[in-house]
Amino acid sequence: MSAAETRLSPRFLIVGPPGAGKGTQATQIAATYGIPAISTGDIFRANVKNETELGLKVKAIMDAGDYVPDSLTNELISDRLQQDDAADGFLLDGYPRTMQQVEFLDAHLAAQGQALEAVVQLVADRDEIVERLRKRALDQGRSDDTEDAIRHRQDVYLRETAPLVETYRERDLLVEVDGLGSIDEVGERIDAALTARGFQPVATAS
Repeated sequence: MSAAETRLSPRFLIVGPPGAGKGTQATQIAATYGIPAISTGDIFRANVKNETELGLKVKAIMDAGDYVPDSLTNELISDRLQQDDAADGFLLDGYPRTMQQVEFLDAHLAAQGQALEAVVQLVADRDEIVERLRKRALDQGRSDDTEDAIRHRQDVYLRETAPLVETYRERDLLVEVDGLGSIDEVGERIDAALTARGFQPVATAS
């Protein structure tokens, strides 16, 4: 069997608290492994913009001020993962967010003979993240983005993602990376952690 055949498929998920630079790192990971970074927010916006059948459903829900239900989010993700560019790997950002979504993703991938291979968790001290976001809000003149509001978003993130993180930890998929530092420093930590797990960047894969 050739090295290409034995190469682990980079099917990743990235999680991290608001302000940890998750979106920036997601873009870099995607470039390193030659895979699409798939964000639920981007999918929603693309479908709404293109006025697809799913997009029209999402727009109606969002216009009414309601949350997009798991069933519709799952449908959008399923459609996106079946596109050609995701055949050899992907990086999910913002999905799954509930245990029901975890179960759907498991079943969807299993039906394709696939599975999630690693979950990158950006870990950062809560107080340092809050301070970083507070300074950013001040710099951008966002006076309504108070420390209380920022801490509330951190609390919501922790509450929502804790069960997911523990599930992936139990499956030995969790790759914890220190999310504090420069973009390059954090990126190098992620690369080292994934390389240690046996994943090869596209530039060095043979």
